[in-house]
Amino acid sequence: MNSGTRPVKALCRDCGARMAPEVSRCPSCGSPRLVRHAELDTLSIAHIDCDAFFAAVEKRDNPDLQDKPVIVGGGQRGVVSTCCYIARIYGVRSAMPMFKALEACPDAVVIKPNMEKYAAVGKDIRHRMQALTPLVEPLSIDEAFLDLTGTERLHHATPAETLAAFIREIEADIGISASVGLAPNKFLAKLASDLEKPRGFSVIGAEEAKSVLSDMPVGRIWGVGKVFQKKLEKDGIRTIGHLQAMEAADLARRYGTIGLRLAKLSHGDDDRIVKPSRETKSVSNETTFRTDISEFAVLKPILRDLSEKVSLRLKKSNLCGRGITLKLKTAEFKTITRARHLNDPTQLADKIFGAGAALLENETDGRRFRLIGIGVSDLADAAFADPADLLDENAGRRKNVELAVDQLRDKFGKTAVELGLTHSAKPGRKP
Repeated sequence: MNSGTRPVKALCRDCGARMAPEVSRCPSCGSPRLVRHAELDTLSIAHIDCDAFFAAVEKRDNPDLQDKPVIVGGGQRGVVSTCCYIARIYGVRSAMPMFKALEACPDAVVIKPNMEKYAAVGKDIRHRMQALTPLVEPLSIDEAFLDLTGTERLHHATPAETLAAFIREIEADIGISASVGLAPNKFLAKLASDLEKPRGFSVIGAEEAKSVLSDMPVGRIWGVGKVFQKKLEKDGIRTIGHLQAMEAADLARRYGTIGLRLAKLSHGDDDRIVKPSRETKSVSNETTFRTDISEFAVLKPILRDLSEKVSLRLKKSNLCGRGITLKLKTAEFKTITRARHLNDPTQLADKIFGAGAALLENETDGRRFRLIGIGVSDLADAAFADPADLLDENAGRRKNVELAVDQLRDKFGKTAVELGLTHSAKPGRKP
């Protein structure tokens, strides 16, 4: 994409050569993969997103899968974590129920997620990003924002040249591909990285931002989900151009603070900076069942086990939280969430489970559930966790017991100490 009357610059993504913008192939290596833009040498905010990351890692490790549709996800009753681009041709998408994915692509190779392996690859890529700039803001295991402002002297290259070299490096060294969006801010950079996947390198400049955004659906704005998008469409707002034509004050009256956000982003304005570390907003865990479950007595020990996992993650991260959220998914794939706030932040499995079980009991009315999850939000430093409770004289004793059990499990393994409740949550055991 090009903007204004500035002279257009061109860069070969496969060898890094510079050239006249009118050529169709790189004169140095013959590649047609050129990136051209008038603002190519002045932009420095990037979004890098690995292409079909989990599936790409699996294909890298098993060359026999290269030309096959690959789905990474749970069993027949699970959901698609990710899928390769061959599977996407058949209509398979992330978060799709597995049975629907296999109906769309019955010849797909289904692989159970190996999060430990993916995390190791993601960590390697992250370290390489941090060698480019200290301003790396991770969004997930396989994507991040980078601010390369002022790195020209360090790398003896423009940010665009540095990014192109980085993508070539991870393809050669790690064996997976990624797409790049380069722009003047985070919102436009993330939009750009989605424009040419896979192996894309797209640029959205400041001068052209408003015209580029105009015809895009409002759902392309980061944070506008399906429900809010339907509300906007009901109000006659279907494209970002519709938002551009409205006054910020009018949007604020209609939609509150999010209306002001829509007004800014619709014009390509985003003043958020790239933050090297990103705060954890919640800690959660969930599981999908092989067969639907309706009985509270059967769900209860599973919830306890999940609560212990969440508790352990909080403790290891030195976090605690006041918000407890129960998540359920019915046999009809309807998602139900119920939440409550504790008086004081906690990181104890006992309190997380107690709040979750109270919420769960109200929902077990005969409906069949295929998934259950528990999460903790409204997080704070662990120093604020579980203060003395004058109204519950046994709270301190239960806290000490739980911490002692944690120490034993850390030393001898999780099965060293098992509660009767979590013991019954294991496959083949009755609660």
